[in-house]
Amino acid sequence: MARFIFITGGVVSSLGKGLASASLGALLQARGYSVRLRKLDPYLNVDPGTMSPFEHGEVFVTDDGAETDLDLGHYERFTGVAARSTDSVSSGRIYSTVLEKERRGDYLGKTIQVIPHVTNEIKDFIKIGEDEVDFMLCEIGGTVGDIEALPFFEAIRQFSQDRRGECIFMHLTLVPYIAAAGELKTKPTQHSVKELRSIGIAPDILMCRAERPIPEKEREKLALFCNVRPDAVIPALDLNSIYEAPLAYHREGMDRAVLEAFNIKDAPAPDLTKWHDVMAAITQPEGEVKIAIVGKYTQLGDAYKSIAEALTHGGIHNRVKVKAEWIDSEIFETDEDVTPYLEGFNAILVPGGFGERGTEGMINAANYARTHDVPYFGICLGMQMAVTEAARNLAGIKDAGSEEFDHEAGGKRFTPIVYHLKEWVEGNRTIQRATGDDKGGTMRLGAYNAVLAEGSRIAEIYGTTAISERHRHRYEVDMSYRAPLEEKGLIFAGISPDGRLPETVEIRDHPWYIGVQFHPELKSKPFEPHPLFADFIRAALDQSRLV
Repeated sequence: MARFIFITGGVVSSLGKGLASASLGALLQARGYSVRLRKLDPYLNVDPGTMSPFEHGEVFVTDDGAETDLDLGHYERFTGVAARSTDSVSSGRIYSTVLEKERRGDYLGKTIQVIPHVTNEIKDFIKIGEDEVDFMLCEIGGTVGDIEALPFFEAIRQFSQDRRGECIFMHLTLVPYIAAAGELKTKPTQHSVKELRSIGIAPDILMCRAERPIPEKEREKLALFCNVRPDAVIPALDLNSIYEAPLAYHREGMDRAVLEAFNIKDAPAPDLTKWHDVMAAITQPEGEVKIAIVGKYTQLGDAYKSIAEALTHGGIHNRVKVKAEWIDSEIFETDEDVTPYLEGFNAILVPGGFGERGTEGMINAANYARTHDVPYFGICLGMQMAVTEAARNLAGIKDAGSEEFDHEAGGKRFTPIVYHLKEWVEGNRTIQRATGDDKGGTMRLGAYNAVLAEGSRIAEIYGTTAISERHRHRYEVDMSYRAPLEEKGLIFAGISPDGRLPETVEIRDHPWYIGVQFHPELKSKPFEPHPLFADFIRAALDQSRLV
């Protein structure tokens, strides 16, 4: 049976619980243990799928089609363990499940209450898959004291009582530096731990986020007033790269403190070779490339978190520093001459998004890349806009566009070369458009297969003609435009197994011009970069040598 580690946060949000959890998972793996990480979020949305990227950051999609918190991306990148729908839950999903059971009569007429019905549902979720791994790491979103998080804290308190000796608690807090006093202050952490203990949870390990080293005197003070061992006070200092976190936490003794809390005395020493190799590639680059990311949500870095990390992974593979610049695609709609914005970049990436805003700017960026022989990578909407650009400027379909944008405007302004599927079936999954409201429908979510053309550039990059990648989109490129576009050089190199849906496009007489309907960034890892990102950065490096 698994041992459970519950990671909570205090004082303020955004201290890095997800990164700390992922790093601990990586360290336990390095010692030979199997791990699984999951996230319990207090918000009332059923999942983040309908939340704005500006609200929540990116939506991370699993192979089985769950729309989850972006922290699951950290978990996958650091451990290589593919996340599942059972690794993410929100208050909304928990309450929805409880209410469905109540309507069915599963509770046999009892009064439904937070305790025990909601907390039991949370505990049942925590236990899923416990017989598969050595350690289950559960991160609780938000901070202690948040009213919406109370059922989760109560549930993990009960769980630890039911499973004595099998659970420990880690608490991440802030130790701020007050410049006027010239001191690090421990009082916020003391108050946070006091709040946690008031609801029946005593932390075994403290992770103390600080911008400068925590002196021994302050560590001893924290240990004394928070009732933990001095060697269980773990500094979490600012780092130059998130991929240094496993090494930094190991130096501070986090994995050792966890093993001691479980009274595990015979754990193997960790093999951190791959993390040293990753950091060597990051700290000792042999060159630099400049990438322009032309997107819709560039004001918030977390909106494209996986893309940013996948570009870094491509840089690690090529031992170069990737200097990414985020450009709002709306800029290119008011000023169609994109040359002043894009010249000097070694490659251009256009990521996904929803809605019409900024899409003409994406089309202009794709046109610049195609006509100036600059490597171009279009992902999801970025592929659709590359196809639209080719339809307008190569195939002569001047009003080419997407059915999505016509729906938003309430009229027929475009020839829709990108359309909304009415129905599509693959295996045991059905994608069926909602009736009545043309804007509704079911997205294609999760892992789907694709067949790549023999001899195509993308097949050469993958080293195979059969791939599986994760999707998150509602609209598809219309296969009826394949012939006129291929006549002009835009090749539909990847197709769904049934031949109905384009999955990838490319221009062969171009240094590097590829569009994909899926999201390859979701499967990239620092020690296993996605082949498309690795080759994209290689192409950017080649481009930089031409300047």
